[in-house]
Amino acid sequence: MMKVVVEATPVLPKPSGVGLYILNLLAALQPLQEPEGFELRIAYQPSLQNWLRGNLAVPKALNRYDNTAILPFPVRLLNVLAQLPGQPLISRLEHRFGKPDIYHGTNYAVYPCQYSQRVMNIYDLSFIRYPDYVTAVVRSYTQRVKQCLIWADLVLTISESSKQDIVKYLEVPPERIWVTPLASRYAFDALSSSPVIPEQINLEEVTKPAIGNRPFILFVSTLEPRKNVVQLIQAFNLLKSRYRVDHQLVLVGQKGWQFEPIFEAIAASPWQHHIRHLNYLSDAEVAYCYQNADVFAYPSLYEGFGLPVLEAMTLGCPVVTANTSSLPEVAGDAALLVDPNNVEELAEALGRVISDRALRQAMIERGYQQAAQFSWTRTAKSTLAAYRSLL
Repeated sequence: MMKVVVEATPVLPKPSGVGLYILNLLAALQPLQEPEGFELRIAYQPSLQNWLRGNLAVPKALNRYDNTAILPFPVRLLNVLAQLPGQPLISRLEHRFGKPDIYHGTNYAVYPCQYSQRVMNIYDLSFIRYPDYVTAVVRSYTQRVKQCLIWADLVLTISESSKQDIVKYLEVPPERIWVTPLASRYAFDALSSSPVIPEQINLEEVTKPAIGNRPFILFVSTLEPRKNVVQLIQAFNLLKSRYRVDHQLVLVGQKGWQFEPIFEAIAASPWQHHIRHLNYLSDAEVAYCYQNADVFAYPSLYEGFGLPVLEAMTLGCPVVTANTSSLPEVAGDAALLVDPNNVEELAEALGRVISDRALRQAMIERGYQQAAQFSWTRTAKSTLAAYRSLL
């Protein structure tokens, strides 16, 4: 029976990003163990701060898994120790897991295992392609990723677009890269089995977010330069002045790196009283926004996958998004695709969806069909197929 160890260190007390991917993947893999003939185990490393405090507890979200083992060193220290000749510590850790067939590093890294096949995730190459859009810490990933690629037997990524980037910028042979697409947190199988949404979501009973009574255009994601929110605000200004729409713009997301220009653009907008920012909402509250928005706008400049687009389609919200990176791949023919740097094109597309109810309904139906192609079960089975390709 194939033994698989999945690295779950990125799972935080309040999971997001890679942590959510891992939780959904684990939740979908767990019930497949017997029918698919494999054994799932989980590795977790404490943060440096927790390690110094002697706190080696795993996050509550991982408590449901019996086969979880603590690696007794924080990531930073183990990364250094992994460089030692012969990697004696890594060998000891492999023995701790019974010499697994697969060791899956889920966060742009993997260790130089001696007995296991080494799989690593690379989600996108924003730190290489668009270094101005990421922090200095993220820009420093490049050398670490290149070192781990020397050790890795297989790379997993989340879109064909990201695969092409990895081939081009990291010179990884395409046959060493498998695409295992993501799924919406609101997909049926996620709602029924995933720990990401622990409460039963009842959208009829959810507290209504503070979005007022006007119809609205919705944006959901971290507020940072790569998401192109300033251009969206400019398109909204044009939409209000040229088409005289009654809509407001609702921005849902926490403030990220270099968020200041976004709020400067809001303050400078003649329609600033029609722009709302909601910092943090529960999964159910975000779902309410998707289901009640007239259109979802996502003019991001670069995405490894673009989950908000899939979430919007899953919940029946028509989408206007960028024609760049992975976004056309995720949206299919269900969205209107625009040049994210063309404010007039973005405003016109939003105006079309708002004003043409027949178009809007057709986009909703196509969105449901497109979203139905993605599920965490599909992701898990694709991941298992990638593992088996090494054995």
